[in-house]
Amino acid sequence: MRLKVVFLALLAVSSTALYGQNADPVFQWAVTASGYRFYPDLIYKKANGHDLKLDVIAIEPLSQPKPTLLYIHGGGWVNGKKGNTTLAPLPYLARGMNTINIDYRLAEDSLAPAAVEDCRCALRWVYRHAKEYGFDTGKIVVAGESAGGHLALMTAMLDASAGFDNECPAQDGDVPLKAAAIVSYSGPTDVVELLEGPNPSWFALEWFGSLPNRKELARRLSPLTYVRPGLPPIIQAHGDHDPYVPYGQVLRLHEALDRAGVPNQLITLPGPIHGWAVEKISSVEQQVFSALEKYGVLSH
Repeated sequence: MRLKVVFLALLAVSSTALYGQNADPVFQWAVTASGYRFYPDLIYKKANGHDLKLDVIAIEPLSQPKPTLLYIHGGGWVNGKKGNTTLAPLPYLARGMNTINIDYRLAEDSLAPAAVEDCRCALRWVYRHAKEYGFDTGKIVVAGESAGGHLALMTAMLDASAGFDNECPAQDGDVPLKAAAIVSYSGPTDVVELLEGPNPSWFALEWFGSLPNRKELARRLSPLTYVRPGLPPIIQAHGDHDPYVPYGQVLRLHEALDRAGVPNQLITLPGPIHGWAVEKISSVEQQVFSALEKYGVLSH
């Protein structure tokens, strides 16, 4: 399977360069030729006149449910798109996981908390379409880098009582949304600090705009607010001199999870690295997949 994924990666690079967006049709042909099924640009939600889309790569046969990755791109909640991170989910595909890569509303379309609401809707979509695409809802991993790491944490740490599921409420027959594990690469955990700390981040300021009660909303959008027993295992990978998200944030989440008895692992990397640069380090990939094996999401 790894040789197939290398083949996909090479074609993803070439076709993304050619088309400047999702690797299609070249990538679609590559996926099909490699024994996978590729479903690009599936609409999972309509909001503010926009069709929010996701890409699915499913491993055949679809009748056999498989562990599934829901991947969320970064960009400070203000830029980025799923087509920019075509390669990011491929290591998970190589480990026998279906992959889903999503778009969500950015600040120019909708201010906070729209991105969180969208990602919760994407997770709901995964549950509702599990049989169709072979998603094992008992083994869903939600992952992302930078702002996508924050959204991954929020998506899988929230429950309906947090008030962010109103755009995609549960219907008859739906079960509570739950992930088997969360992987955050350089994700913020304290949005209040980014918004009103000693050095506010421009991207956080843009995400909140001139919303009233920004500090209270930022608290509600901070993963640190939702630490409690019973959460899925959480894996964080972070540079100890990250230039955008203070390392102290992930350290505080790690310590809070320990106190709450939540299985978790903090992978600390030396230097000012951030986002997808963290994901591309082979030692990080090895530690992430070892943790997913330990937590029962993947087999040895």
